[in-house]
Amino acid sequence: MTMMKAAFYDGNGTMTLGEYPRPEAGPGDAIVRIRSTGICGSDLQMKADQKEADESPVGHEVAGEIIAVGDGIDSELLGRRVAIETIGHGRACLNCWYCRMGQYKQCMDMAPPEGGGFAEYIKRKAWGCYTLPDNLTWEEAALVEPFAVSVHGVRRGNLTGGETVVVLGAGNIGLTAVAAARALGAGTIFVTARHEQQASLAKRLGADHAFAPDDPALNEALLDATHGLGADLTVETVGGWRPDPITQAIELTREQGRFVVIGGYRTPITVDWLPPMMKEQTIVFSSCYGIINGRHDYEVAIDLMASGRVDLKPMVTHIYSLDDIQKGFTTAYDKTTGSVKVQIHQMN
Repeated sequence: MTMMKAAFYDGNGTMTLGEYPRPEAGPGDAIVRIRSTGICGSDLQMKADQKEADESPVGHEVAGEIIAVGDGIDSELLGRRVAIETIGHGRACLNCWYCRMGQYKQCMDMAPPEGGGFAEYIKRKAWGCYTLPDNLTWEEAALVEPFAVSVHGVRRGNLTGGETVVVLGAGNIGLTAVAAARALGAGTIFVTARHEQQASLAKRLGADHAFAPDDPALNEALLDATHGLGADLTVETVGGWRPDPITQAIELTREQGRFVVIGGYRTPITVDWLPPMMKEQTIVFSSCYGIINGRHDYEVAIDLMASGRVDLKPMVTHIYSLDDIQKGFTTAYDKTTGSVKVQIHQMN
């Protein structure tokens, strides 16, 4: 059995290097040599809670080059630069009801994950590998996944051109939500940000106003800008362990407005549902990506980035090698380092 280098969480707060079986292509598969993998906020949250060591490498913001394909896959894909939809389409059966509807994350017969992006190679179904244009760098390539998450959320929120949008949170998904809302036609965009580097970058990506999450001036500025109405669409990206972001979304969203919940909540929370009911708000939950109106969110994300309408390169503040992955996680945790998006690259 051929082995490859991979990184694993040890259950005690540290990412460590080890060996893992190098994947081999079966029918429908593509083997990708990984070039760049982003460290997601969900990686940080899950590792903070995790008490057991990983059995296989994780990492889902992945891009690389196809080096092998299995039976049934055109060999012309060899050498193709791709962003990999590792969670849904890259494991989807294509035959169940959800797959036929283009909702691959809900696939009823998924292939096993068999390892993620914190490794030298990854195996996924070839149909979940999205071709990258030559003008996208490896930094941008590994941003396709988080951008697609936000594109999906904004599209599920039915953004209409010129609407006022509030994005709660300016982590990676909050920042890409700002970029998605701007590119898809938002009017005025407000964002909440805990750190100065996040607020500054949010404005660079298209936000008009940035406030601390608990700054009462946010409510005043929003009402002033909307003649007392509130946000047409609020995109909640914070999640965590407290109901505050949901409560804030309810408060900031206008009567009969919409808010989309992208943030992952790690514990049951209690929310007063009477206010959104009385305001007749529409609440939409959004997870990952899929096909909306005939186009996959990855396709939309890649097109927006390749066209130059969205420039996410400034999000990547730190790059580490796989050998230094623990430094990458430490930097991603510690926002005093100025970190926004930390990536692991493999260029050798």
